[in-house]
Amino acid sequence: MNIWHLTPDTPRQPNRVSPGEVVNLHIGTWPIEPGRSAWVTTRVERTDGTSQTGRVEAMWQRNAGVNSYWRAEIGPFDKGDRVTYSVHGRSPDGELTGPTFSFRVGPKLYLAMLWHQHQPIYKDTSYPTQAGSYIHPWVRLHAIRDYYSMAALVAQHPNLHLTINLTPSLLWQIEDYVERGATDRALELTLKPAESLTGDEREYILSNFFDADWHNQIFPHARYNDLFSMRREGRRFSVEDMRDLQMWFNLAWFGQEFRDTDLRLATDEIVSVRRFVEQGRGFSVADIEAMVAEQYKIMRATIPIHRHLQERGQIEVSTTPFYHPILPLLVDTDRATIDRPGATHPRRFAHPEDAEAQVRLAVEFYRRHFGQPPRGMWPAEGAVGQLVVPFFARHGLHWIATDRGVLARSGRWGYRAEEPDVLCQPYRAEEDTRTISIFFRDTALSDAIGFRYYRYVDAGQAARDFLREIKDRFAWRVTGDEDRVLTVILDGENAWSSYREDARPFLHARYSLLEHDAEVETVTFAEYLDGHPERGIDPHPQPGQAKVDDLFTASWIDENSSAPGVDLGNWIGEDEENRGWELLGQARDFLEQVDATPGTSPTAFEALYMAEGSDWFWWFGADQDSGNDDEFDDLFRVHLKNIYRNLGVEPHAELNRNIVPHAVVWTFTQPTTQIQPGDRLTVRTNCPGLLTWQIDGGDSQVTELTPAGGVMAGVQRYHLTLGPFTSQAHEVRFRFRCTHRNCDGTNVCCKQAEHVVRISQ
Repeated sequence: MNIWHLTPDTPRQPNRVSPGEVVNLHIGTWPIEPGRSAWVTTRVERTDGTSQTGRVEAMWQRNAGVNSYWRAEIGPFDKGDRVTYSVHGRSPDGELTGPTFSFRVGPKLYLAMLWHQHQPIYKDTSYPTQAGSYIHPWVRLHAIRDYYSMAALVAQHPNLHLTINLTPSLLWQIEDYVERGATDRALELTLKPAESLTGDEREYILSNFFDADWHNQIFPHARYNDLFSMRREGRRFSVEDMRDLQMWFNLAWFGQEFRDTDLRLATDEIVSVRRFVEQGRGFSVADIEAMVAEQYKIMRATIPIHRHLQERGQIEVSTTPFYHPILPLLVDTDRATIDRPGATHPRRFAHPEDAEAQVRLAVEFYRRHFGQPPRGMWPAEGAVGQLVVPFFARHGLHWIATDRGVLARSGRWGYRAEEPDVLCQPYRAEEDTRTISIFFRDTALSDAIGFRYYRYVDAGQAARDFLREIKDRFAWRVTGDEDRVLTVILDGENAWSSYREDARPFLHARYSLLEHDAEVETVTFAEYLDGHPERGIDPHPQPGQAKVDDLFTASWIDENSSAPGVDLGNWIGEDEENRGWELLGQARDFLEQVDATPGTSPTAFEALYMAEGSDWFWWFGADQDSGNDDEFDDLFRVHLKNIYRNLGVEPHAELNRNIVPHAVVWTFTQPTTQIQPGDRLTVRTNCPGLLTWQIDGGDSQVTELTPAGGVMAGVQRYHLTLGPFTSQAHEVRFRFRCTHRNCDGTNVCCKQAEHVVRISQ
């Protein structure tokens, strides 16, 4: 008699056994003859040191050809159990013991999630103490909705473990508000008594204080919605109306939990704006000052809550090179991967010393604020390459992460990144005797959270679909006995305004499912690498990891209209992008010409490092469009000018020339009525929809507005740019029709009124 198991015709189901599962063992015997039987003996070694043996009879299932097949059920087992079993058979010739097998009970798949929190430097640092020196308020507003709360939400699910990436440039700006007295223009105008506002200040507030998601941040609040309608209809705002708008622009950005309840922060302060939400209108100057004080409480608590959760082992806090540069481009732009037709490399920029400084400064900043060195980094935009591996490893980092598209293009022939067993593991990257572990995220799942699940009416169903996709695509498809880890990484701030109730129902439902699921277990990246005995997680050190050969130079994204496959084309290769690199290179050359060093001229180099950030170059060129690219252009050139100013030199006139063509922007709250010949006209809304437009009574055209690409406000915008127009054109007429899934046809965005913009002669 012959007996076998764990062959293609006699599997163990499931092969990877999770707690609570019954295990089906399929057994084969030969030949077919009467008087046969089969059974299984088991030994279970438990985590408490005890063990248990058992025997289970196998049931005959069928004969096929010359073979007989049997099935035995064992289990269920507890997490951490080590199960050893043997298959046995009996025939008229006697008993036979077959091979012995073993498995450990645990999750089928580990899940490492990372929320990336980042904002570029919005401040003109040449005026460090000037009121309103922050051009945009997004650091402050995201702090009161996202940065504290994304950590606090995790704390409410103690069995959930994940990683939060906090860029130094973001934390530096939060510190600037709470420790150095920094402000932004919107904050200054929030605090200024409404009766003292100048005409220009009133117009700024009326044009900018509706910068929120209409359907999720404005329409649900009756008074804010009324003010929005008043602005659109051109009605005059009284002092009381202006003060209510000052209040509501801020209230709408507070996280839902702060609007609904009184909460104790990690700093032990109590914070709430519930009383103002309930009051609704008729606010006083003192009310607004009290509301702003609540914002500062939240900002002060942002770093403490992350430090607390990391010290108790529930989260890992990772970081990014200080000012969020595309590190491979700082090392050598000539080695940038660009594959869009017509794209060219700019004049070479090669300053590996700047890349070194950006990593070193981030590690030093992290150590000061978290009391320990960081374990890992999410490189800006997941941009990596073989040439930058040593920069991370030299500073003691143990892991970095990027996109599966990079894995697919690495090595001589690429890796089969679509296969779960290939993708779901850390790899070892080596260069110049330096080694670091690297994780590759799944693109589709990461993007689904940012761009798909917000469309669900039922947040619980969205969460269930997310977990089901993990199991369908990965957990139930990985093979072998080796541990596997799936990586999901995405922006942790900009998506939530598209969700109802700031995505709190979705996040709670998702976290609840994950912390109680037996098949998928959440981990931090360091936890997976180092192991966690109390959680039953084995270590996965670098020597045991597969080596990734020739790590490809690319980011998480494939540039629009380029050849298939991730690249660096979103930051280099187009005329506007290359113009930016030329100006940056000129400034870098100037520093060398005057023998400036980071030691002798720290403020000049600080401005340089800010200008090296990725955010400016992202919006240059036609591959990405925010609808306000000109603002990022202006900020980029401000940082370049500050390099010269900090050395007492007047910036050259070339830095006053726009890189990006500036357009006149029409919005529902700032409806421009006239433009100049040669201007472009950008129609911008906060809703998806169709624009029907015509020039001088000509044929009507219908065009769908395009998404603005996730600007730093975190407000989903849509836009269409028309023009430039000829000197013979006189006017543009257009109507907008909202196609938002929640549109009920009664809001201002749905009324399809005709708008006219005249072209002056």
